Amino acid sequence: MIPTADICDGHGDGVEVLDAAFGSYGGATSFSGPVSTLAVFEDNSMVRDALEEDGVGRVLVIAGGGSTRCALVGGNLGQMADDNGWAGILVDGCVRDVGELRGTTIGIRARGTSPRRSVKGGAGDRDVPVIVGGVDLSPGMWLWADEDGIVVSNRDLEG
Repeated sequence: MIPTADICDGHGDGVEVLDAAFGSYGGATSFSGPVSTLAVFEDNSMVRDALEEDGVGRVLVIAGGGSTRCALVGGNLGQMADDNGWAGILVDGCVRDVGELRGTTIGIRARGTSPRRSVKGGAGDRDVPVIVGGVDLSPGMWLWADEDGIVVSNRDLEG
């Protein structure tokens, strides 16, 4: 994976950098892949539905409105994502079961942690444009995350 600093140096304004308010919670400190999006709020039913699929190296971006009242991803979903070939998960919201998440081999970034689980009402939208970290994201964009930050582009810059 190309380091995010090198991507920024090589592509300048051709890439966007998400704000720095995301902590690392997965076993991998760096990850990259094409984006799949979810727009949900305090309901992780669609998160489970997405992670049950073959991830084929994608990054699931969960636009959760930045809520800190509950977690949208926990240990079971993190392991499911790992087992199903997802490269990573970016949560504009919280995670829980951090010890279990660190035991996965995928990258997981989130705004923070909350021990409370979400509701299961099935509300939300899949593969729609979202705004996370001050950046417009659409399905099919590419995302790179490492210790320096999170960068997105409209295309794969490594291929």
